[in-house]
Amino acid sequence: MEESKKGSAGLTAEKSKALAAALSQIEKQFGKGSIMRLGDGEAVEDIQVVSTGSLGLDIALGVGGLPRGRVVEIYGPESSGKTTLTLQVIAEMQKIGGTCAFIDAEHALDVQYASRLGVKVPELLISQPDTGEQALEIADALVRSGSIDMIVIDSVAALVPKAEIEGEMGDVLPGLQARLMSQALRKLTGTIKRTNCLVIFINQIRMKIGVMFGNPETTTGGNALKFYASVRLDIRRIGSIKKNDEVIGNETRVKVVKNKVSPPFREAIFDILYGEGISRQGEIIDLGVQAKIVEKAGAWYSYSGEKIGQGKDNAREFLRENPELAREIENRVRESLGVAAMPVGAVIAEGEENRAELAAKLKRDAQQGDDIEPILDALEHDGWLSDSRFAESVVHRRASRFGAARIVGELKRHALHGDLLDDISNRLRETELGRAKAVWRKKFLSQVAQTPAERAKQARFLAARGFSRAVISKIVSGLDDELGDE
Repeated sequence: MEESKKGSAGLTAEKSKALAAALSQIEKQFGKGSIMRLGDGEAVEDIQVVSTGSLGLDIALGVGGLPRGRVVEIYGPESSGKTTLTLQVIAEMQKIGGTCAFIDAEHALDVQYASRLGVKVPELLISQPDTGEQALEIADALVRSGSIDMIVIDSVAALVPKAEIEGEMGDVLPGLQARLMSQALRKLTGTIKRTNCLVIFINQIRMKIGVMFGNPETTTGGNALKFYASVRLDIRRIGSIKKNDEVIGNETRVKVVKNKVSPPFREAIFDILYGEGISRQGEIIDLGVQAKIVEKAGAWYSYSGEKIGQGKDNAREFLRENPELAREIENRVRESLGVAAMPVGAVIAEGEENRAELAAKLKRDAQQGDDIEPILDALEHDGWLSDSRFAESVVHRRASRFGAARIVGELKRHALHGDLLDDISNRLRETELGRAKAVWRKKFLSQVAQTPAERAKQARFLAARGFSRAVISKIVSGLDDELGDE
């Protein structure tokens, strides 16, 4: 028995010695760090992610967003929201200071639409390549630079090989695009991981001919992308969102069909509003109702016993006008689902805080004796905190729907005052008539009031939105004179 133990110990020692020699040889040949024990190196970090712009989808992904340093595929039918979702991810990446590139192989990017979704268009790198090889070479060069945080390739179907472009229309070139994708992904994957760059491929759906049983749908570009992608998202439009018989958006479902960083097969359903993108407020309402944080009785939605709107549209508008309340509900939803609360850095990136409000929040969480002023000074110095940018953000969100008095009143409640407030007030009053007319036309379809009761109704509507008496009088009486100084 003892001899057996001695023999086993000797064998273990020999194996350890042989392993050490092999590791030493590998390091000499390929460099230090080419192989190591996980326990000997740096601690394994949590997966870094970027939000998709959809709270429900972030939760469905299991890690709070799309993983960086990985390949992601988003596919679905036409007009299902593929490009919209990727533009939302770009906007979220830019909010945290990331640099993004968009390789537009379809030559169909709508820059104005991207801007409305929150993309900082002047900072976005864009390429419209002529061939699939050119597109993937550009992607490879950007990833290898180490300075890009995210690349979107739209789409795999539009990555046409050079041989196909130079050939005749009827030429049959089987497997050409699949070989191109396979070669490119073999080269890209390692570099993507090392540089921590998120690469998203948008893909289209095709039908397999002759399939009698099972799903006949397949994606373009062969099978390589299916294997190399860490996350695959299937996005579909499942319904229309209407307001007064007018379609204003789509109800969208995203299914996580593959996930290497968390359990797959979860789903998220959210609204995509035309010209606005994913409705964050709509998701907060839906998830709040599911978590029993927001109460729903008939058509009315309530929070903590206070009614926030009759119908989802009104409740959504209420949360849009009250971002503090929306964030409070969102954090409670996150807490109930076991997801981390929205960090202060993300709040600052969204432009929802000024110095006074952030100071109040930090004081609540600070330990006794902590001095938060140096933190606020550093944030202002680095450009993360700005009262003027905060004010412009509020004006940008409110100006198309509300009058000067309503907007200025909101800024005062946020502890803004002085020359900044006076300048904003003057600028708003200069455009008051035009903005009020746009709101009036949208609500009343340009129908001038014919009776005192109708005029009173229109006047009450405009007054509730903070427009001045002089402007209201001109509009409800049908006058088209320019607004003078008040």
